[in-house]
Amino acid sequence: MGSADTTAVVWFRRDLRVRDQPTFLAAKERADRALALFVLDPTLLEPAGPRRTAFLFRCLRALDEDLGGKLLVVKGDPEDVVPRIAQAVGADSVHVAADFGPYGRQRDEAVEKALGSTGDGVELVRSGSPYLTEPGTITKSDGDPYKVFTPFSREWTKRIQDAEPADTDAKTLTWMDPSDKDGGPRAVKVPDDPKVDAELPEAGEQAAHEQWEAFVDEHLTDYDDTRDRPDKPGTSRMSVHLKYGTVHPRTLLAGARGNGKGATSYRNELCFRDFYGHVLWWFPRSARENFDPKFEKIELDTGKAAEQKFRQWQEGRTGFPAIDAAMRQLQGEAWMHNRMRMAVASFLVKDLHLPWWWGAKHFMELLVDGDLASNQHGWQWAAGTGTDAAPYFRVFNPVTQGERFDPQGDYVRRWVPELADVEGKKVHQPWKLPDPPSGYPEPMVDHKAERVEALNRFNAL
Repeated sequence: MGSADTTAVVWFRRDLRVRDQPTFLAAKERADRALALFVLDPTLLEPAGPRRTAFLFRCLRALDEDLGGKLLVVKGDPEDVVPRIAQAVGADSVHVAADFGPYGRQRDEAVEKALGSTGDGVELVRSGSPYLTEPGTITKSDGDPYKVFTPFSREWTKRIQDAEPADTDAKTLTWMDPSDKDGGPRAVKVPDDPKVDAELPEAGEQAAHEQWEAFVDEHLTDYDDTRDRPDKPGTSRMSVHLKYGTVHPRTLLAGARGNGKGATSYRNELCFRDFYGHVLWWFPRSARENFDPKFEKIELDTGKAAEQKFRQWQEGRTGFPAIDAAMRQLQGEAWMHNRMRMAVASFLVKDLHLPWWWGAKHFMELLVDGDLASNQHGWQWAAGTGTDAAPYFRVFNPVTQGERFDPQGDYVRRWVPELADVEGKKVHQPWKLPDPPSGYPEPMVDHKAERVEALNRFNAL
């Protein structure tokens, strides 16, 4: 417990929960009361899109309820807002989970400098992060970063052996009533949700734990066998909760202990998430540029014809049922099965020869779980331009992907109603039917020919 009559600010960002909160423990050591703060930062809010914005607002309402209505929500530039709030409540310290993204690092450095220049020199205290291992802390013996996943994963596995959730809840700290503060920026209520044209998952910490517990009980054991099947509920759907920190990966790691194939496979996915966080920390340019610079010279299609192809891909009108089902799932649920994310990315880059960053931007606009590190580097993996990339000559066949991972066609029939009456795996090649369903387009490209074209462009490098 801190000394008598001291105040701390707990500034929530990507950690919208009360359980497993190292920031709470750090604040408790410094102060005997705390102000809960969230800043609506226009730099992050404006490009987020209505889906992620609506989910964020719902998480904030859930957090406020968990805190007994004591979450202070303020809109503005954190560099200005956070120091003014700290001064208004007489805080000696501001506590955050460290942010390792390019913008987050820059923002926190600016806030830290502004806090230090206040009359009392308020300290910005970083405790924990959104990852199991803090980006930048796992390196080779010579201090260089890992650029390949497998050796990174070996070291990562050693580091996470003792990772356990922090023992916290809403009662860990005595929370100030925001209405008791004097001066400072004017607080605002959480805004109303923007209009959303998709079915979003339940938001908030309680929803996260319920989703996770149901997955562990029903699907974790079979995860390795079913995680690639978009026609089955075999994935955890925890990516959105990891994005907003309504659950920490420590909690998921604790639930995925054991040597079974399902648990091992799930831990591998948590490792991939950390790996991409590390890559972004070391190479922030990789969020916008090819990680492998030789691909700057590869021939890509642009212009009006390319833009028309891109629109067909966006709308799920490519004529390849599995691809179209995935793109329509993105439209309808603000989410897409991970296997299908790889398939549609390969199709965009290697069948349509379009820039991967066009697809990455579209995903970030529509995915409720859109995360810069995971999204951008997942796209680069599929495009063959990133770290530990699949070889560029590995081109996903859009038909066989559907036949292999949606063998009965249930996923396609759910999302492509034009094909709802086509039985079994025939749904993946409707153009071969004696009487193809009306209203569904012919394949927009010849996959075999475009695969050869993609390889020719690669060989030209």
